[in-house]
Amino acid sequence: MAQRHLDPTGPMAGPAPTGDALAGYLRAQATEFLRALRLHRETGSGANGSEGSAEAARALRRSARRISASLHTFQPVLDTDWCEGMRPELAWVSGTLAMEHAYTARLERLLSALHRLSGSTTLPAQMGGEAAPAAGSRAAGAAPVPRTAAPRSAELRNPPTPAQERGNLTVGAAKAGALLDRQLTLARTRAHSAALQALGSSRFHAIADKVAVLASEVPLTRSAATTDLRPLATAAKERLADAVAALPLITAGHPYNAAALIHGLSPDTVPHPQDAPWHQVRLLLRLHRYAREAVRGEPDGTSVVDLRLLSAGQALNRHRDASEAAAAAAQAARTPRIAPATAYALGVLHADQRHEVEAARFAFQQAWQKEAEAVSTR
Repeated sequence: MAQRHLDPTGPMAGPAPTGDALAGYLRAQATEFLRALRLHRETGSGANGSEGSAEAARALRRSARRISASLHTFQPVLDTDWCEGMRPELAWVSGTLAMEHAYTARLERLLSALHRLSGSTTLPAQMGGEAAPAAGSRAAGAAPVPRTAAPRSAELRNPPTPAQERGNLTVGAAKAGALLDRQLTLARTRAHSAALQALGSSRFHAIADKVAVLASEVPLTRSAATTDLRPLATAAKERLADAVAALPLITAGHPYNAAALIHGLSPDTVPHPQDAPWHQVRLLLRLHRYAREAVRGEPDGTSVVDLRLLSAGQALNRHRDASEAAAAAAQAARTPRIAPATAYALGVLHADQRHEVEAARFAFQQAWQKEAEAVSTR
């Protein structure tokens, strides 16, 4: 995709974009959706789908996200009932298609981190495996976080030396990697099957039919032709700014402040709620970016890129990836009857990914600070 790097000196300048500009943008995204769907069918979608089919799935997700985001931001100039019916369906398509890629990337991230932390010459999953737990057995201690998060009193009185820690980690990394490989590969396979089932369902065919209609006919309101889209896009930007203002950016402005690690050691078996506001900012930033695209009326595949927003978005993507990877490591540590060395390696891995969460927050704070400074100087 061709990209023009934006010199952001008045992104809302120029003639007022109206519903016609939005209609052109939506038609272009609908066309991209249909093109990606055709490519996906042509390249095959079996258990070992080709790279072409994977790229087609990514293109389907991209266009579905942009259509859904535009329906959210610019709903006042679109048919309300149609928007409310389409948005959850497009979110279902995007979310279902995203899972296989997410599990693949998560496994690669965790194995690479284990490789880096243990100092081994081969990836941990290639070195050995943890014995499979007995069916129906109770999780050992049902510890909600890895053992390194809650060391025993004896360990506190006699802490291991750095050499001992590295030795324990090297021993456990192979089995931890094999355990993660087994769990996440199974999840990825299930996600792939779910995506194939979804793409062949009557529900998806109904969505595709509606998108095909959208490619030629956009359900605008009567007043859309004279309605300025810029206030609606500005409202999306303000929602983002409000959400960012609620983040602890002062803390995030200091690298390695341990806040993400401490709060990440939650006894809950679900992702820590401290991460939720950051995930919400990521979604609002995406809505802001897509609103900019629609307002600028660039449906031909040429996108305007604000480098600061791009950096902020990449930092938030890393934040999400590290947060979910840490949760996967903690979940693996709850596996019944795993060896102490395996639990130790998973605990170190969990802590490492929570530090990655913290680093991503710091990177976002730096990118957002530059964005704020640029706005103030315009």
